[in-house]
Amino acid sequence: MENHYAHLLASDNVSGVHPEVMAKLAEVNRGHVPGYGADAVTAAALEQFRAVFGENSETLLLFNGTAANVLALKGMLQSHEALFCAEEAHLQVDECGAPEHYIGCKLIPVPAMRGKLTLARIEQLVAADLDVVHRSQPRVISLAQATERGAVYSLEELRAIGAFARQRGLLLHMDGARLANAVQALGVSFAEIVEGFDVLSFGGTKNGLMMAEAVVVLNPALRGAYPYIRKQGMQLASKQRFLAAQFLAYFENDLWRRNAGNANAMARRLASGLGSLNGVTLSAPVEINMVFAQVPTDWLDAVQRLTPCLVWPGDAFSEIRLVTSFDTRAEDIDNFVREFGRLSAR
Repeated sequence: MENHYAHLLASDNVSGVHPEVMAKLAEVNRGHVPGYGADAVTAAALEQFRAVFGENSETLLLFNGTAANVLALKGMLQSHEALFCAEEAHLQVDECGAPEHYIGCKLIPVPAMRGKLTLARIEQLVAADLDVVHRSQPRVISLAQATERGAVYSLEELRAIGAFARQRGLLLHMDGARLANAVQALGVSFAEIVEGFDVLSFGGTKNGLMMAEAVVVLNPALRGAYPYIRKQGMQLASKQRFLAAQFLAYFENDLWRRNAGNANAMARRLASGLGSLNGVTLSAPVEINMVFAQVPTDWLDAVQRLTPCLVWPGDAFSEIRLVTSFDTRAEDIDNFVREFGRLSAR
């Protein structure tokens, strides 16, 4: 019998492409235009980014998130310098060592609750290494908004870390793979959430695009090298209109907001349903489109048959992560919870 829930909640990378994005791709797929971004579609997309992030920002369109993070950092630090990030940050855990390999810099993982760096811990680590010739010199603080653990920094937390960075002459990078979900959760604008940051890795693929990410350089002093960094980093698309078209659709009619809003709402619905089941305990508040739950370890095989998901195994209980998407439907969630409930009824 077909499993209708297979991969449904495994990740927001497993969903398809939003129809409005597909329509925009089809719309621009006619005629011959200049390559490498010298076309009207790319110009319109870049103007939209400036409208969102400010006239002094510069945006470079890329294919994937690893490149967005690594190339963003390439323009921010040298090989003798260090970057501080949460110990569970994507940069630290899931980039296959790309930052260290490509930049030669040192990543310093910082213990963090639900992936959120605390100012006190950053202050300690920076003070320990600053001006010590035997150690990589502090240069960049990288925050994921939202984090790999589904947590969202408040504007107050971001401002405090930003003030510290400026005081110490450090640069701020934001990994915004799920930035739309965080912005929707906080009820603020993109510009408000990146205020004080120097460079942003801006995600779209996890929120309904086909394969489009961006580096947004917010600090004008850093802009000069990035076009060359993108080319050397093998991310300059010849048919760039097809990356640009995805972002045009993304910003038109607030598609990004509708997609993220649905994903977040479906996560809350999922958490409510799972939280009512015997044997299931929610691990953390649901802030974006991720649900973390503790389940009996002997359920894991059945859970993975229902939908593959990330697991942090334990003895009696293990933690699972379930992720909703822009196209997750309420009936999908309700039916999934009903199937999941059969585990607790065994």
